[in-house]
Amino acid sequence: MAKKKQIELTIEEKLQNALVPKEEQPYKIPNNWCWVRLGNITQIKGGKRIPKGTSLLKENTGYKYIRVTDMKNGTVLNDDIHYISKDIYNKISNYTISKNDIYITCAGTIGRVGIIPVEFDGANLTENADKIIIKHINKNLLVKVLSSYIVQKQIQEVITTGCQPKLAIKKIEQLKIPLPPINEQQRIVERIESLFVKLDRAKELIENTLAQFEQNKMAILHKAFIGELTAKWRKENNIDLSSWQDYQLKDICEKITDGTHNSPINTDLGDYMYITAKNIKEEGIDLSKITYVSSDIHEKIYARCNVEFGDVLYIKDGATTGIATINTIKEQFSLLSSVAVLKPKKNKLLAKYLVYKLNSNEVRNMMINNMSGVAITRLTLTKIKQAKMKFPTIEEQQEIVNILDNLLAKYNKIKNLEQQLEKIELLKKAILAKAFRGELGTNNPDEESAENLLKEILAEK
Repeated sequence: MAKKKQIELTIEEKLQNALVPKEEQPYKIPNNWCWVRLGNITQIKGGKRIPKGTSLLKENTGYKYIRVTDMKNGTVLNDDIHYISKDIYNKISNYTISKNDIYITCAGTIGRVGIIPVEFDGANLTENADKIIIKHINKNLLVKVLSSYIVQKQIQEVITTGCQPKLAIKKIEQLKIPLPPINEQQRIVERIESLFVKLDRAKELIENTLAQFEQNKMAILHKAFIGELTAKWRKENNIDLSSWQDYQLKDICEKITDGTHNSPINTDLGDYMYITAKNIKEEGIDLSKITYVSSDIHEKIYARCNVEFGDVLYIKDGATTGIATINTIKEQFSLLSSVAVLKPKKNKLLAKYLVYKLNSNEVRNMMINNMSGVAITRLTLTKIKQAKMKFPTIEEQQEIVNILDNLLAKYNKIKNLEQQLEKIELLKKAILAKAFRGELGTNNPDEESAENLLKEILAEK
C-alpha cells in the first residue's frame, strides 16, 4: 500500500498551532508579545549514558563528559570535569552539546538551565540533561525565561515520579513561555543583568562580612578552649591549667540519647511539634518550617528522648552534623534520630559551655572525623558518648561563657545579614517575574509583533 502523503501546513496554520490559546495562557503579556510552547521555537534532544560496564575518567583524554553535578549557576563548572575514552566517544558521538545550545537538567536536580561555555563546545552530555537548540532567539533571554518562576512551576507540575523523578522531552516541549520581539529580548536581558549586577555586588559584600565574622568567631572560641581567655581569671583565683581535666562526654552527662529512628509517615497533623536536624541552628531552634505528630506517636518518641528545657540538642547526621544549640522550648516535642540530646550533669558541666565547645572548629572537625556509614554518614551515639575533651572547673566554665557572651554579642547581630541574602534571591525572582510580564519599562508597543519572529522560526523548522 502506498504511503499516505503528509499534508504540508501553511505558515499561518503552523502559526496558529504554535500559539498558546488565550484560555491556556498563564497571564496577560504586552500585545506585541505572544505565548508559545518551547518545542515550537526550539529543538530539544537528550544526552547519553556511557555504555554499561565502562567508567568515566579523571585524566584528560580530550573527550569531556558533562554531568548534572557540573551544571551550576547558569554555566558549566570546570573544577571536577570527567572524561571518556576515544572508544566510548565513538559509540556516543551523536550525543554532544555545542556552545550555541542551552542545557536543561531532566533528572537528579531537575530544571537547572544554563549556557555552555566555549571550552565545552562539542562535549558529550549526560543522559540526565537535554540540550535546547535555538535559532533567532536570544540565548540569554531564553535561559532567564526558563529560570523564572512561571516556567519552573510548570516543570514541577509535569515531573514524572517513580524511583527517580524525570522530566521527559515531550514535557519540556510543552512548556509555555512568553516570547517578546527580538529587539525587546536584548533590552530585557540588558535590564535584568544591570539589576542583577547590583544585587550580586551587595550579596558579595554580605558574604564577605559573614565569612569574616565566622573566622573571628572561631578564633575567639579557639582561645576560649585552650584557656587563653581566662588566663587572668585563673591567676586571680590561684588556679592553673592543670585544673582542666579530660572527660568522655558520657562521664559528664546524665544522659545521651537521640530521637526516633522510625520517622512518622504523617507529620501534617497533630498536637506535638516534630523537630529534625533542619530545625537546629546555632542561634536556636528554627520553628518556621515545623511539622507535627499525633499524641500517641509523640508518647513513644518522648519516652525515648524526653527532651527538657535547657538540654543540649546536637545534629548527628546529614550536611549540618556538628551543630549544637540549647533547647529553649518549655513544652514537650518529638525528635528525629538525626538530633541527639545531651543532658549535662549540673555539678560538672554547663549546657551553654558545652554548646560553645561543640560548635568550635576543633571539636566539630573531631566529631565529623568520627562519622561512619556509606549511603548516609552519621555520628553514632557511642561515638558521641566516647568523645574525649578537656573541661575546666564549672566556675571557669561560667567565666568562659560570660566572656564569650560579651565578645560574641555584636557578632550575633551580624548574623542577621543572612536574612538579607534571602531577600536578594527573592528580589531576583521578582525582577524575572516583572521582566516576563513586560513590566520592566523596556517594551516598545509600536515594535513589530513577536508573531513575525515566530513565523520566521516556523518557516525553518
